[in-house]
Amino acid sequence: MGFSHFKDGKAIMVDVSEKENTTRVAIACGSIEVNLKTMDLISNGEVKKGDVLGVARVAAIMASKKTHELIPMCHPLLLTGADIEFQIDEKNLIIYTTATVKTTGQTGVEMEALQMVSTALLTIYDMCKAIDKEMIINRIYLKEKTGGKSGKFINSKI
Repeated sequence: MGFSHFKDGKAIMVDVSEKENTTRVAIACGSIEVNLKTMDLISNGEVKKGDVLGVARVAAIMASKKTHELIPMCHPLLLTGADIEFQIDEKNLIIYTTATVKTTGQTGVEMEALQMVSTALLTIYDMCKAIDKEMIINRIYLKEKTGGKSGKFINSKI
């Protein structure tokens, strides 16, 4: 199987005009490790820059809509849904995030979901870097996707 983003050795945007419109959903995940002080400040809403997870949520949603501007071969998509959730693990000092993106169209939303997670985690880092420069962003990955010719995918590595 060859790469679909190359033709005659040149990078191209794949032509999806003949593909069927289907409902497509992608779920991506990632996490960030923080120190105890950072976790306490985030959990108690006391970070001086503001509501860290609220700002990260808005940044992630905005990023999902701009994915095609950042990843060269992505198609601009009309998203029908973009949601991001945060789970705080205070014991292990980790914030987990899960993004779900939906559309009805001719191409998938995997990159948009991954972009949401990446941007959310980078926003958390940005808002907390003055108090914790040792934060570690971990395991950004596609958890699952549905729709399109290839149907359902569930990541077997998780």
